[in-house]
Amino acid sequence: MSSAQDYSLTPQGRLLSLDFFRGFTMFMLIAEATPLFSLLRDPALQGTFIGAIATQFHHHPWNGLHFWDLIQPFFMFIVGVAMPFSFGKRWERGDGYGLTLRHAIQRSFLLLFFGWALYCIGPGHITFELWNVLAQLSFTYLVAFLMMRKRAWVQIAFTFGLLILSEALYRLWAVPGFNQPFVPDHNFGSWVDLLLMGKLSTGHWVAFNAVPTTAHTIWGVLAGLVLRNHTKTPGQKIKTLVIAGMIGLIVGYGLNPITPIIKRICTSSFVIVTGGWSLLSLAFSYWLIDVKKVHKWSVFFAIVGMNPLFIYLFTNTGGGQYLHRIVSPFTMGLLSWTGVLTAKIITAFVVWGMLWYICYWLYKRKIFIKI
Repeated sequence: MSSAQDYSLTPQGRLLSLDFFRGFTMFMLIAEATPLFSLLRDPALQGTFIGAIATQFHHHPWNGLHFWDLIQPFFMFIVGVAMPFSFGKRWERGDGYGLTLRHAIQRSFLLLFFGWALYCIGPGHITFELWNVLAQLSFTYLVAFLMMRKRAWVQIAFTFGLLILSEALYRLWAVPGFNQPFVPDHNFGSWVDLLLMGKLSTGHWVAFNAVPTTAHTIWGVLAGLVLRNHTKTPGQKIKTLVIAGMIGLIVGYGLNPITPIIKRICTSSFVIVTGGWSLLSLAFSYWLIDVKKVHKWSVFFAIVGMNPLFIYLFTNTGGGQYLHRIVSPFTMGLLSWTGVLTAKIITAFVVWGMLWYICYWLYKRKIFIKI
């Protein structure tokens, strides 16, 4: 826990667009702690505009891309964007590489620990599962740190090397039963899960995703280096991010007939296209917040972005369900006249608002949970 002056919402304190982008992503992510998205897919809303929008807030079943499939890539990308700022400041004030490396290893270990521990809380006993985003981020974060002082072309080549390696392993793996690269539970990633954990994910996720999605975090590092470059104008920075983002969309969607876009096993086409969307989203955030100075309403999201680890752990350890149990007797009782479904949806929004307020309470007291 720290009380840090640098966290003020001023251009001198932090890159506001990064806090906004991180905050928006986390605000969407914590909505999973409410039943809102599931409620919006109620059969009564099927065939309506709301029902169609609600579909975008659930992962695509397999081959395809919904808005919700962008949230984890955004999260991992944003971590990378922040690294040149946080480590750059430390190196500038004299911290040695060895000291920051030890910190990176420590942070990586803690992310792995939290990612593992979260899967033990639900079932109520110790288990071993590595599908959590924190567990995968522990790998991508450390690799990104080790690569971040390399030349840009080396980092880019390294990320595409990882994607090519992943593609080859999926396509060429010859173990019977796991030699179908793009079939759920019958691919190389599933074989690795059985080897590591002795079981498969019910949602067809694979822990090997940490390898190809390392590209997201490294591309975030490169984007952060662009934004931190004092020799470039804001217009040049935006142009660089937009061009790179458009290339990602063209290549990613273009690969889809050859390599399907599948989030659950993070195919190369998925990683590239979501990397493109990440770059474009960062460019838009930077243009809107840091160039056009649209600050007032963006504070709402930035507040959540200042305590991402805390609010993620809080919601994933039952915090949202706890708040729901407190609120629902009152909202369901007082709003029963609106109909059961409407009352449930309003209850979910109230819980969502309470989760935001917890972040606001911490922000006002300058309390920021970090590792």
